[in-house]
Amino acid sequence: MPESLVAEAAAISDRIVALRRAVHAEPEIGLITPRTRDKIRAALDHLPLEWAEGPSTTGLVATLKGGAGPGRSVLLRGDMDALPMPEETGLDFASTVPGVMHACGHDAHVAMLAGAAQVLAGQVETLAGEVRFMFQPGEEGYHGARFMLDDGLLGGEGFDRPLPDAAFALHVMPNAPHGLIGGRAGPLLAAADQLRITVTGRGGHASMPHDTLDPVPIACEIVGALQTMVARRFSVFDPVVVTIARIEAGTAHNVIPDSATLTGTMRTLSAANRARLKDEIPLLAAGIAGAHGLAAEVDILEGFPVTLCDPGAVDFGETVAREMLGEGAFLRLVDPIMGAEDFAYVLEKVPGAMFFLGVSHEGDDWRQCCGIHSTKMMVDETVMPRGAAFLAGLAKRFLASGWA
Repeated sequence: MPESLVAEAAAISDRIVALRRAVHAEPEIGLITPRTRDKIRAALDHLPLEWAEGPSTTGLVATLKGGAGPGRSVLLRGDMDALPMPEETGLDFASTVPGVMHACGHDAHVAMLAGAAQVLAGQVETLAGEVRFMFQPGEEGYHGARFMLDDGLLGGEGFDRPLPDAAFALHVMPNAPHGLIGGRAGPLLAAADQLRITVTGRGGHASMPHDTLDPVPIACEIVGALQTMVARRFSVFDPVVVTIARIEAGTAHNVIPDSATLTGTMRTLSAANRARLKDEIPLLAAGIAGAHGLAAEVDILEGFPVTLCDPGAVDFGETVAREMLGEGAFLRLVDPIMGAEDFAYVLEKVPGAMFFLGVSHEGDDWRQCCGIHSTKMMVDETVMPRGAAFLAGLAKRFLASGWA
C-alpha cells in the first residue's frame, strides 16, 4: 500500500504541478475565490466525487465514497486563498494580480489535496467509508473554516450527515528540510487575537507640552509595560506573545496630537491565558493612561483559537509517514509555533492533526530560505507528490483501521 500511493502520486506529478501553477498565477483573497474554485473543479471533474458548496464562501467539499461499502469518514483539508502582498520571486508563473501573492503555500496545498483525491479515486473500489476533501478559502484571517462548518459543509448536528471521524491537514514550510514531515501532539499553533489601544489626551503646540495631555509618551509607556506584563505576570511554561506592530499619532513635527493608536497581535497557547490577556490589558492601559490624566480604550478582535492536535492522530501520522516515506521522514517538533491557523476550528470539533511538509529545494541550506509570508517565498515542486501521497495514505489507512 505505501509504495503504490507514492508511485501513483509521482505518476501524476505533472497534473499536481500544473494546478499549483495555475492557482499561483491568479491568486485570490478572502472568502470568495471563484477562479480558484473553478480550477479545482475542472482538475477533478473526471473523478467520481460528490460536490457541495455553501452560501457563505466559495469553499468546496468533495466526497469520495468507497466502493467497499460503509465505514469511517475522514476529512482532508487544503486552504486556497492568498495574501495582499506583492510577489518578487521572478517565477515564470508569478502572480498576474498586482499586490496579491500565494506567499503561504496555499496554492501547493490545493494541488496536493487534488493529487490525493486523484490517487484515492484510483483505488476507490478498495475503500470502505468516505473521504471528504475540504477546499477552503479565507484562511488568512477570514475564518473560512468556521464559515464552512456553520454552513454544514462538514456535517454535524442539524445537517444531513455527521461530522467526519477524523481530520487532517498538511502545511508547507519553505524554510524546513526538503521532504521532511513534522508534527507534535497538543498545541501546534497559537491562538491569535488583534489588539488596538487608543490613548486619548489633549493636543496642542509641541513647544508647550505642559499645556497639553500628550498621548505619545503614554502610548510608548504602555508598549513597554505590555512586555513587562508578559515577562513578569505569565509563566514561561505557557507562552504568551504580545507584539505592538504599529504606532500611529500626529500630523506634523510641531503638533502634539489628541490621540495615539497602538495596533498589534496577541498570541497564546492556552484558553486560560487567552482569556486572562483580554481581562488584564485593558486594566494595564487604563491604569497607565489614568495615572497621567489621559484615557485609554482597548479593542480586541478575536482571531483563531489554538490549533490542538490529538496525540493519537499525531502518532498515527508519524506511523504513516515512516511506513510510506522511510524512517527519517518524520520529525517530532519540540515546540509549538506562535503563528495561527483556522484549521483550529475543525480540530475543535473533529479529532485530528495538522502536519508540516518541508519544501525547501533539495541541496539548499533550508535555514537560509525565505519563510512563509515572504515576497520571495519559493516551493520546491518536486516535494508536492510526496505531500499528496502522505495525505492519501492518512485517509486510506484511517478508513481501513482508524488510529487506535
